[in-house]
Amino acid sequence: MSMFCYQCQETAAGKGCSVRGVCGKEDQTARLQDLVIYVAKGLSIYALKADELGFDTKKYDFYIMESLFMTITNANFDDHVILAKIKEGLSLKEELKKELLAKDVKVDEFHDAASWYTDSEDEMKEKAQYIGILAAENEDIRSLRELLTYGIKGMAAYAKHAYVLGYKDESIFNFMKKGLKSTTEELPLDQLIALVVECGKFAVDVMALLDKANTETYGTPEITKVNIGVDTNPGILISGHDLKDLEQLLKQTKDSGVDVYTHGEMLPAHYYPEFKKYDNFKGNYGNAWWLQNKEFESFNGPILMTTNCIIPPRDSYKDRIFTTSVVGFAGVKHITGKEGEKDFSEIIELAKTCPAPTEIETGEIVGGFAHSTVLSLADKVIDAVKSGAIKKFVVMAGCDGRMKSREYYTDFAKKLPQDTVILTAGCAKYRYNKLDLGDIGGIPRVLDAGQCNDSYSLAVIALKLKEAFELEDINELPIVYNIAWYEQKAVTVLLALLYLGVKNIHLGPTLPAFLSPTVVNFLVETFNISGIDTVENDIAKLI
Repeated sequence: MSMFCYQCQETAAGKGCSVRGVCGKEDQTARLQDLVIYVAKGLSIYALKADELGFDTKKYDFYIMESLFMTITNANFDDHVILAKIKEGLSLKEELKKELLAKDVKVDEFHDAASWYTDSEDEMKEKAQYIGILAAENEDIRSLRELLTYGIKGMAAYAKHAYVLGYKDESIFNFMKKGLKSTTEELPLDQLIALVVECGKFAVDVMALLDKANTETYGTPEITKVNIGVDTNPGILISGHDLKDLEQLLKQTKDSGVDVYTHGEMLPAHYYPEFKKYDNFKGNYGNAWWLQNKEFESFNGPILMTTNCIIPPRDSYKDRIFTTSVVGFAGVKHITGKEGEKDFSEIIELAKTCPAPTEIETGEIVGGFAHSTVLSLADKVIDAVKSGAIKKFVVMAGCDGRMKSREYYTDFAKKLPQDTVILTAGCAKYRYNKLDLGDIGGIPRVLDAGQCNDSYSLAVIALKLKEAFELEDINELPIVYNIAWYEQKAVTVLLALLYLGVKNIHLGPTLPAFLSPTVVNFLVETFNISGIDTVENDIAKLI
């Protein structure tokens, strides 16, 4: 094989990409991503020992967080950037190694990637193929190591978003290092399973941290109607998840005559009070990430990608797409600068020369139903449940994707009984958030909590309802889970739900390829996880 990757839902034939990634990454890029993860694991071993000795390990923690984030699906396709990250990690490891040796501290060596480094990109790509996923021969061990690694990758992404807003939790970084180190050790299945469960605990913690960072910085999300049409001014389209980048862009475009529109997972930014003060913050353009080739063309103006969700751009708009932070694509301009100090003037000046966006739809989307908002309506919600007006809440959070089988989620939403309410977060919402599903006594039948990390809000809502109804078990609530997944942040969300005791989750459109039969059996027997069936059968089973 020239590569092997099965971290996303769309992996080739449901087994693994072995020639070129379905996401668009080339085989050499995949191998380099394997190597940067390998370097992060080696650095984690040294950093954990340094933690024990009371060293300041912040810069090592930051490196591990960023290097994992850049390997998430659809984040960074630029080999030169990944190679630079590898070199940086090896340098940090050697620096820390010297400090430990100076104190006569011996550290167990993980296969030393430093000795593999050369300045030849071709040699590095060749060597990188020997330390990838398939290096673990035992299928079950490999499955649990990857499940743990992907959960930590998602944690790294959420931790980074909180970090740029000035919020961090050392215990989260410590677990990330501990978890990575464990994948280099010959641990039995039961210990790896325990680490996966523990990852769920820190998944809850990191989403709670990000929720706190976002709300304390930008205010508590409010019920908001978001325009999906366009205005006559030229515009900039911002996609991804990073609210700090959006804040800077809005500040720099104020009174410039350039409007700002959100795309994909940036839609929930409209729910935060702090962003509503910008008159040029116009609305949301388009749908989920996988439609960007078509929608970026019709937008006409420049596009800023702030996190993962970029796909290989077409030549028709490649000269007006920009990346920042961990995102990268060869031949695409990258905006550098410290977090909170980025200069977007080049994007703004380009926007002024572009036509206004081409309108592709009109109307409004209603969202802003984070936990604080829904809990402020708790009496109304509880009364609706007690009266029978609401029979079930259906959690349909998660990701969207290209596969035709994802039409299942649109059909499922359409065919749900009128006495059900959908709770959603993440870009899976684009499968049904523009349907006219009505309301129940003034409560909309689609309650959008926000981005994928705002699945935390859905968990808080469930826990508060459990308390309100005086139930012993969260699974006694009239809440069912039919969740779509795509990439590693969805794995983090899943592990968080399992840690909180949620059972009977339907996961689709396919089960992860990285789950071996033994691991699937464990999840089925312990949590009763299952795949999806037909819409009719699943509605009969769940509702």
